[in-house]
Amino acid sequence: MNSRFDNLFRIFFAFTDLGFLCVLHLVLLLNFNFLTNSANISHVVFFIMNNIFWLISSYLTEVYINDKILNFKKFARRTSRAFILYLLFLLIYLYFSRFSFNAQYLVISFGSFLAYLIVSRILFLQISRYIAKKKLALNKVIILGNNAFAKDLAVKLKKANHSLTILGCFSEKARTENDDNFTYLGTLEDSMQYAVANQVTEIYCTLSPEVYPDIYDIAQYAENLCMRFRFVPDLHYFVDREVHVDYVNNIPVLSLRSEPLEDFGVKVKKRVFDIVFSSLVALFLLSWLVPLIALLIKLDSKGPVFFLQERSGLNNKPFKCIKFRSLKINDEANSKQVTRGDKRITKLGKFLRKSSIDELPQFFNVLKGDMSVVGPRPHMLKHTEEYSSIIMKYMIRHYQKPGVTGYAQVNGFRGEIKTEDQLIKRIEYDVWYIENWSIWLDLKIIIKTIIVTLKGDENAF
Repeated sequence: MNSRFDNLFRIFFAFTDLGFLCVLHLVLLLNFNFLTNSANISHVVFFIMNNIFWLISSYLTEVYINDKILNFKKFARRTSRAFILYLLFLLIYLYFSRFSFNAQYLVISFGSFLAYLIVSRILFLQISRYIAKKKLALNKVIILGNNAFAKDLAVKLKKANHSLTILGCFSEKARTENDDNFTYLGTLEDSMQYAVANQVTEIYCTLSPEVYPDIYDIAQYAENLCMRFRFVPDLHYFVDREVHVDYVNNIPVLSLRSEPLEDFGVKVKKRVFDIVFSSLVALFLLSWLVPLIALLIKLDSKGPVFFLQERSGLNNKPFKCIKFRSLKINDEANSKQVTRGDKRITKLGKFLRKSSIDELPQFFNVLKGDMSVVGPRPHMLKHTEEYSSIIMKYMIRHYQKPGVTGYAQVNGFRGEIKTEDQLIKRIEYDVWYIENWSIWLDLKIIIKTIIVTLKGDENAF
């Protein structure tokens, strides 16, 4: 709606944030007298890493590329996430770095950049409010159509952009009734005369051009006068939910849901995150834990260390999911889900399942590419067949790779499924995750998984 204004602010903040970071460290480098060349070099490298880490953090949290940057709350939230991620990267760098750093230099650099981010965002808020108050960026809007859908559109337009003034509506037929919140201004024939006289900047049309062919002439006339004309199709009779528009060349294609991970660049981002995170887990945890657990399993019961089971993966393609074996060897392993107090669970298995250690080998599935660190939990093939016949949206969860942990699991829907309502809620959480994915969401789920595991999950048995 205000894409040029949005793009201006994106470019402005992207350059000023990075510019301030550069100027800050240049000033610090010039004012601190380091005793040795190695100390000077270490702080120059730190300066370079600051820039790199901020660019990575702002990219991962979409500070500058989000379409809703003029929404202050979202902009501030993303800035906060970017700074936390930036700080985390730098602390990891400082921990593993062999250089010695001046503590005062570090405190001033961190504190000054944080102060700048706070002040710049507050100034942005004040400027935005001033512009809205003075109506410097005000847009005057009229709506073609006088029905429930048009009224709902007017309400949502006001909520989405406070700089809009909804002057009223024009309908296909003259009406005597009026609404204080949605003023009737006249028939379609009167619309353009009114628009010119009142300096209207945008026209939203909720009427079908196939039913009212004069709409095409009105649209052409409006654009010739530099008024933006927007068609708003009413789809609620067919699809009672939010839809998303993509384009194949110039042909609009409506989708029932947004899928961030359909974008190739986003897929690469998630895959890189999966590889890095799983490699760290394999290196620092599984490298010593696997031999230890393997020995304990062998001492506890007869059978293999690992349990391989075919489960439903991406696009419902089966893959072999790997776990530490926690059950006695039995013929129902691939058909019967584990229940509380299940006699098949071994003594060690109770601990492994309660602590979720039995799931850790699935990070090898992640490295192989069958799974992701975060995603809908994979189900047995038999359960996929059963559940898909019960829940209409069940198969949507297979649009993305299954995860070692998931959004449903950290919200209390883990383990045994006893009722249809439990299954429905689990699917709702899985679908929401697919539609709202972000790196930051994955990080939150991972952190919440660790917290829940340490505290003890009552659904883990």
